Amino acid sequence: MTGIYTALVSKLLFPIHERMKKHDTVAIKNHLEKSQWLPTSKIQQAQSDRLQKFIGTCIENVPYYKTLFHKLGLSAVDINSVADLHKLPFLDKTTIRENYSALKSDQTGRVSSFTTGGSSGTPLTFLLGNERVSHDVAEKWRATRWWDVDIGDKEIVAWGSPIELGAQDRVRIIRDKVFRSTLIPAFDMDESKLLGFIEKIKQVKPPMLFGYPSVFSLIAKLALAQNIDLTQLGIKVIFVTSERLYPYQREIIEQAFGAPVANGYGSRDAGFIAHQCPSGSMHISAEDLIVEIVDNDGNVVADGEKGEIVITHMATSDFPFIRYRTGDIAALDTKSCACGRGLPTLKDIEGRTTDFVVAASGTMMHGLALIYILRELNGIDAFKIIQETKLHTRVVLVPAEGTTISTNLKEGIVAGFKARLGEDVVIDIESVSNIAAEASGKFRYVISKVAS
Repeated sequence: MTGIYTALVSKLLFPIHERMKKHDTVAIKNHLEKSQWLPTSKIQQAQSDRLQKFIGTCIENVPYYKTLFHKLGLSAVDINSVADLHKLPFLDKTTIRENYSALKSDQTGRVSSFTTGGSSGTPLTFLLGNERVSHDVAEKWRATRWWDVDIGDKEIVAWGSPIELGAQDRVRIIRDKVFRSTLIPAFDMDESKLLGFIEKIKQVKPPMLFGYPSVFSLIAKLALAQNIDLTQLGIKVIFVTSERLYPYQREIIEQAFGAPVANGYGSRDAGFIAHQCPSGSMHISAEDLIVEIVDNDGNVVADGEKGEIVITHMATSDFPFIRYRTGDIAALDTKSCACGRGLPTLKDIEGRTTDFVVAASGTMMHGLALIYILRELNGIDAFKIIQETKLHTRVVLVPAEGTTISTNLKEGIVAGFKARLGEDVVIDIESVSNIAAEASGKFRYVISKVAS
């Protein structure tokens, strides 16, 4: 049952907040809560109808797609349905970097620049407008309400991006207090920090937690080891995202907190792709996103077969993402969900993962703590971080074409890594022409031989 304060926030204060930001979040969320119950066939037909309009808008207003369609001898009428998308080439990070200005719509409104987390070793800068942000927030809001919690309920967010953590200005602090959202930094996690997180959770007693699965699994492991009971706090759900959720993590988190884990799959660039419902399925945000699964040759595979996830986000008319390669692996599920929603579902999601690293002091921290040091630097095309021991870490770099890794750049990397790992840690920097994939065919960008 929704409390009075939660109702005040979700029905009045948050809608006012979104309206002031010129977001159509409330109207979109209300539409999504109705459309999710339509039969899958009707949702797919609505997808095709919206796709036609979206493609037409992109051809008319986006220089990149205007040129591309002319070059291919295609027009908007050639993309009549999702099945016609194969006529278009894939979009990847390299293409976006090389055509950044041309991908911006001539009719764009207010847009903001965003950068991916860089766990792939190649961070991407792109633009988001109010349309995309409104749909993202609405999709997350809808999925939150599946679990009998709402905006305005107390929540603790364990997050690690310096962008978010550095944005805690006065207005945002006030907003978070009003919405009863508490942010805890998820980088430096020695035992004392984890115990502090546990105390905060016990003090706040939030109905929901949100953050990295790796963080909550560490908290859960420590709580169980020290016989700290977290099952009587009234926590209804633990939302996890941004990393691959492993079965052992789900098991230990649910055991420690006595509450279900709800997985969320997406990214800054691709958007909120799928959310888990209480019946266990990963429902795709199909009103806004089209998911294709392709094989190594770029051919769309049959439902149920694994392949790379390719996204077309139809709320990105300011800076379109059409057939965007995510690099992640999954399959479209062939079974209907017991919850009754007609939204299609993903299964066997194998997103890229980021390991933890361990400082010389024994402090365990998220691998993103080191990734963020490298992602802000110019002149680096790719990287790999290998923590050999607590006192020795190797950084393998691929310099941008026509450049070399300068002494100043090396000194900056060493200083940044020592600040995180410890002044006595030896940081070796190697420059190579390319970084090979693992034997599995997947890339790992942070490997700690200590954390394991």
